[in-house]
Amino acid sequence: MTNEAQSPRLTVRLRNIRLRAFHGCLPQERTVGNDYEVSAALDIGGAAAAIERDELCGTVDYAAVYTLIREEMGIPSRLLEHVCGRIVRRLLEAFPQVECATVTVMKLRPPIPGADCDGASVTLTERRGA
Repeated sequence: MTNEAQSPRLTVRLRNIRLRAFHGCLPQERTVGNDYEVSAALDIGGAAAAIERDELCGTVDYAAVYTLIREEMGIPSRLLEHVCGRIVRRLLEAFPQVECATVTVMKLRPPIPGADCDGASVTLTERRGA
């Protein structure tokens, strides 16, 4: 059996969570809203409990991660950077086994006149204790 200090590391990902939210600097964005996709990658330390012993304590509950993201997306902000920061901080607070969290928030239809793009996004990565 693997020593916890040498335990395998794993990354849990939730990709392209689709949500409607009311973020933006323009008044119409805060009223009408926009469609967003949020992705999270969570680096888990001490993963042997999940990998070798089939125990949830060695990973994260995907449903709880989804709920946390949905809650934070429900709080309007002017900047996607602020939304990412809130989500990352909450993930690190809520899940002590997460050593590093990377979150991307993408506004699918940014209000950029004449823009032909798939969206505008912000990605933030934070390590525990950094």
